[in-house]
Amino acid sequence: RRINDQVSVSPQINPEDVATIKAQGFVAIINNRPDGEAPDQPTSATIEAAAHAAGLAYHYIPLGRDGVSADMIETTKQVLEGSTGPVFCFCRSGTRSTTLWALSQAGEKPAEEIISAAAGAGYDMSHLAGHLSQK
Repeated sequence: RRINDQVSVSPQINPEDVATIKAQGFVAIINNRPDGEAPDQPTSATIEAAAHAAGLAYHYIPLGRDGVSADMIETTKQVLEGSTGPVFCFCRSGTRSTTLWALSQAGEKPAEEIISAAAGAGYDMSHLAGHLSQK
């Protein structure tokens, strides 16, 4: 699901999906799903190996039960700003990836613009409005 020209989000991917992600023009993958959430879930290392084999940068920023941290937001922002092209982010459903993207944009773009972009991709981030208007 495309949020904007720079970032798209998705539910869980498999290693065999990486070639398609590369073919669609993405230059990096961000994995926001902690290992071990589901027994059939591929590990971060497995996805990372597929990403590197395809020539994609790979970043593991797991968002689990402990919730969002300032480090996760800052790392997401740095990855997006340092990317030379579009970034593909995934978790179980895409919601955690969208949340981290939205929070990484706080103070950089108007909250309404962030919420609207997320909604266009099918994710409701309106509950973050107060956070999104702050840096």
